[in-house]
Amino acid sequence: MIGNFVTGIALLAPTAMLHELSDGLGVTIREAGLLITFGAIVLCVGSPVTAWLTSRIERRHLLMGAVAVIAAANFASAFAPNYAVLLVIRLLMAAVAALYTPQAAGTVALIVPPGKRGGSIAYVFLGWTLAAAIGLPLVTFIASRYGWREVYAGIGALSVLSLLLLAWRLPRGLYGTPVDLATWTELARNRLVVLLLLITTLQISGQFVIFTFLAPLLGQLTGAGPDAASAVFAIYGLSGLVGILTATRIVDGWGAFNSSLLATALVLSGMTVWSFGAGSLAVMAVGVAIWGMGFGATNSMQQVRLVGAAPAAASASVSLNTSVLYVGQAIGSAIGGMLFAGGQFRAAGFVAMGFMTTALIAVIVSRRVVATAQS
Repeated sequence: MIGNFVTGIALLAPTAMLHELSDGLGVTIREAGLLITFGAIVLCVGSPVTAWLTSRIERRHLLMGAVAVIAAANFASAFAPNYAVLLVIRLLMAAVAALYTPQAAGTVALIVPPGKRGGSIAYVFLGWTLAAAIGLPLVTFIASRYGWREVYAGIGALSVLSLLLLAWRLPRGLYGTPVDLATWTELARNRLVVLLLLITTLQISGQFVIFTFLAPLLGQLTGAGPDAASAVFAIYGLSGLVGILTATRIVDGWGAFNSSLLATALVLSGMTVWSFGAGSLAVMAVGVAIWGMGFGATNSMQQVRLVGAAPAAASASVSLNTSVLYVGQAIGSAIGGMLFAGGQFRAAGFVAMGFMTTALIAVIVSRRVVATAQS
């Protein structure tokens, strides 16, 4: 979970300090946002590739190696002389960081009994929620007062702490099922798996249309400064924390489908409030709070449903889900960047709503796919 916190904040940090990166590196807000877009492209390719290349490596060594690279990359980022060098460092980090989240989920599946798998996987993904709840507000606070270089140095230090904890507590001798061509073929033929991957892409694309440029959008639409943006990030993250903690408690008894449906509906409801309340900081903050209740749980429930759809290929299916998650980030941040550069600040919310409405419909359809497969 702490490793996912480190991974999440390392990958999402630019969203919370776009102004500082723009001013410090002499680039536009949209160009600073490309640190997310290009990184997501590498991540979406890297996740399944690294799952295949590393499937026979002992999990303790694999996860420790990934966090070690994240630590080194963030320390290097703190000393990057220009935008081009920082972009290259982030791309190299993303290529390795791509393996951490899916392999962490697969490792948990090796440790806990099947009856507790859903809640345990959701707990591991709590790290990403904490990255939004605690990490991003801290990034905004530190970057606005001390600078973006200090942020990267701090993330490097947290990564070292995560590395030490993994070395201390993670059991030895954990090996997953080797991934080969037959595994990918089996997953491609599984209608439910393919639909779930599409749902993840839609969910994340919609959220990152807004999320990548959350602070600049608040500034343009409400005149909010860094402190107000930090407070909104905190609201988003804390709401997400409540949402995912609730999901970890109800998923094993209530079911991953019902939990996923509720989470997706919450995200759409929050985006609706954001879009129609654009211009009022208070109303938009309420929208973010509702959205946040669902954001962490959406991806966690997707992971749980994928593990249930193809248990023997869990590490591969989760890596694919992580891959399309980053596809969604790339799509959403690219669309959000074009809208922001074109001055279409209010339109971003409605575009995001379109993605999430489609995702909600797809979640409902996925239940029929399950019923068809069972019959």
